[in-house]
Amino acid sequence: MRLFFFTLLLMALGLQGAEGLVSLQSSHTVGVTADRLEAAIKGRGLTLFNRIDHRANASAAGLDMNPSVLFIFGNPRLGTPLMKCAPTMAIDLPQKILIRRGADGTVWLSYNDPFALARRHDMRDCLALLKKIAAALNGLAREATGEQP
Repeated sequence: MRLFFFTLLLMALGLQGAEGLVSLQSSHTVGVTADRLEAAIKGRGLTLFNRIDHRANASAAGLDMNPSVLFIFGNPRLGTPLMKCAPTMAIDLPQKILIRRGADGTVWLSYNDPFALARRHDMRDCLALLKKIAAALNGLAREATGEQP
C-alpha cells in the first residue's frame, strides 16, 4: 500500500516542476514544440505578444545555452477579470509558457499554475475563472507537447 501511494506521489511530482509550475514532457524538439504552441495560441484567437528565443539571444552575446523559448500571450477577457479580483495579479500577466531542453536532452513545457498564482496574490474569489484558465493552459500545453487530453 505504501508503494502505491509513493508511486502516486511520484506521478504527481512529474507534472509539477519547480514550485508553482506545471511541467509536461514533450515528445518533440524544442523548435517543433514551440511551433505547435504558437499555432495553438493563434488558433484559439489569443494574442501572442512575443516569442523569445533565449538561446539565440545568448548566442548573440557570445554565450551558449540549451534551447529555451518563452511565449508571452493572453486574452484580456480573462486577464482583466483576474486583475480585478487581485490587482497585483498584473505582475504575472500576460500568461507565459516556457519550452526548454534539459541537460539530459528532455524537452519540457512549463507554465505558472493559476492556482499557485491565486495563492501568491491572496485571491479568494474567481474560482470559476481560475478553473477556466487552468483548463485552457492545460489544453495548449497538451496540444504543443503531443500529449492526449
